Amino acid sequence: MPMRKFNLVRDEVERLSLPVTLCEPEPASDEELLRVHTPEYVRAVATGEPRALAESQKFPWSASLAEAVRYTSGGTIAALTAALDEGVAGNIASGFHHAHADHGEGFCTFNGLVVAYEHARHRGLVRRALVVDLDLHYGNGTVSLCASRPELFNLSVYGNYYKDNRAHRDVEAESVPDTDNAWSVPVPNGASGPHYVELCQRALGSAIERARPDVILFQAGADPYREDPYSPLDVGLEDLFERDRGVFAACKQAGIPVAWVLAGGYTKDLGKVVAVHVGTVRAGLAVYGA
Repeated sequence: MPMRKFNLVRDEVERLSLPVTLCEPEPASDEELLRVHTPEYVRAVATGEPRALAESQKFPWSASLAEAVRYTSGGTIAALTAALDEGVAGNIASGFHHAHADHGEGFCTFNGLVVAYEHARHRGLVRRALVVDLDLHYGNGTVSLCASRPELFNLSVYGNYYKDNRAHRDVEAESVPDTDNAWSVPVPNGASGPHYVELCQRALGSAIERARPDVILFQAGADPYREDPYSPLDVGLEDLFERDRGVFAACKQAGIPVAWVLAGGYTKDLGKVVAVHVGTVRAGLAVYGA
């Protein structure tokens, strides 16, 4: 994943003069990270040692990486806090849904989705939250963290299963047992854009009804896009816009604040990845107004 894409999203939002306010977040503190991750793992990411643990997410360790991932989680904390005040807000970086308590996976270091939830819960701002994970890949890290958090719910609608730190395109080869607070919807290979959007909308409605969340954390993945090298789906740019618009509309209709993050996107033409991500911003504006 080219990290510069997040700068390009910011630049495009500014170039288009979209009516949003761009803010720089504070980095997540040790206290905030340690509510979710083990001391050994937080220390490894900070120092680079032991190197195997520091690089368990597949990125080579560096001091700049250790600093950057704190800002990524800090951005999600800021987005959730702002959403509780304003109804909707976003972090133009990733939620890192493959990160587990004691290690990283799949280019995900700290699980900012759960870090943000725990920050808000600790401050008494929320009790129940729903992660709506529409990345192409199954959000295995978030699911693992839900196991000890009965009031944190996760919905993953995915076209690639994720296991043993790698993606699996055949979603029928592995089954993911649902739990009381983690639900999954595999999307069959070759699914059309309208079929995919329908699956997302139907699953979201059911998840909101079951979770009754105080806030929704929406992981808006760009990688279901048909040109993505990982995607077995026939999903276009317009379909992803409709997917995102549908999520925002459902949140607004239910009166639930929504904090969104960007995720995935490995299409060779980086401009198309940026277009998907900017489409998420546009979808939010289409529902909540300028």
